[in-house]
Amino acid sequence: MPLIPPVHHSAGTPATGSQPAAAMRVTVVESEACHFCEDALAALSGFAQDHEFALDVVDIRSQTGQALVQRHRPSLTPLVLVDGEFFSQGRLPRRKFAKLLTARGLDG
Repeated sequence: MPLIPPVHHSAGTPATGSQPAAAMRVTVVESEACHFCEDALAALSGFAQDHEFALDVVDIRSQTGQALVQRHRPSLTPLVLVDGEFFSQGRLPRRKFAKLLTARGLDG
């Protein structure tokens, strides 16, 4: 499947019509100069080469980013949500994400 490029929401507004509906939506709340954020986005882009899911990237300084941080209270970035629910914070747990893809029937 084709790579689904990250959708950057600098203002925190949802994209409209930019991506087809996907079976799963992953949201990454990133902060500036965050090596865990860069690592998570690289890993998720790799997963997206073989698995179909929507990937949104939200700046922690945006209104949406601030609201998500207030709701989920991560101690580290990135905050990663799957379908709006907490998945991880800090370093992305790749095996856990791969298991989630399999459980959702998105295992390529």
